[in-house]
Amino acid sequence: MQTQADTATKTQVFPPLEAVSRPTVPTEQAAHYLLRRPQTLRTWACNENGPLSPIRVGNRLGWKVEDIRRVLGVA
Repeated sequence: MQTQADTATKTQVFPPLEAVSRPTVPTEQAAHYLLRRPQTLRTWACNENGPLSPIRVGNRLGWKVEDIRRVLGVA
């Protein structure tokens, strides 16, 4: 059984979107910025019906930072 302390240690801290200089971010990070669950983004990728599309590299998904900014209306 998971305790509250176990859950707290799994929480990831991501930099502010304005500070991201990489062209893509992984699904968990993109979901954080978009205020969605990672599985929602994976569903968008699978169904190809979301507001943005990932770049596929093997079995991994990369989400364009510029697309995330566009969807959020951030310059």
